[in-house]
Amino acid sequence: MTDTALPAPTRPLGLAGLIPFLGLAAAALAGWPPAAEALAAYGATILAFLGAVHWGLALRAPPAEQGAAAMRLGLGVVPALVAWVALLLPVPSGLILLTLGILATAGVETLGGRAGLVGQDYLRLRWLLSACAAGALLLGAVAA
Repeated sequence: MTDTALPAPTRPLGLAGLIPFLGLAAAALAGWPPAAEALAAYGATILAFLGAVHWGLALRAPPAEQGAAAMRLGLGVVPALVAWVALLLPVPSGLILLTLGILATAGVETLGGRAGLVGQDYLRLRWLLSACAAGALLLGAVAA
């Protein structure tokens, strides 16, 4: 894959997705009781959403790559399962698991970038968003 420019709304929409992470982490640190649980719910939603990237890659794979596509479909389900488990845990532990899940999916996508499956522009944005989300989740875990 050649590195193509991201569609214009990608960055602002991605950054807008950080608003609940940052706002809820701040609210948790300020002592608002429901904030950490709300942060876990939002983090789980986003982690599940991140699996869709792998489904998108699998669904556009040419016929010669169908074996790899099956693996991508499987990888695409893992983030949702991790998110679900995180919501079953006590909130601080769940927030830590969500942090690890978000960083792990970014790591897997980085491997995909090395294989030419995703572009470098996407990966740079993905790591920025992942680092901010992970930081907010960890702050929420400390506050919970």
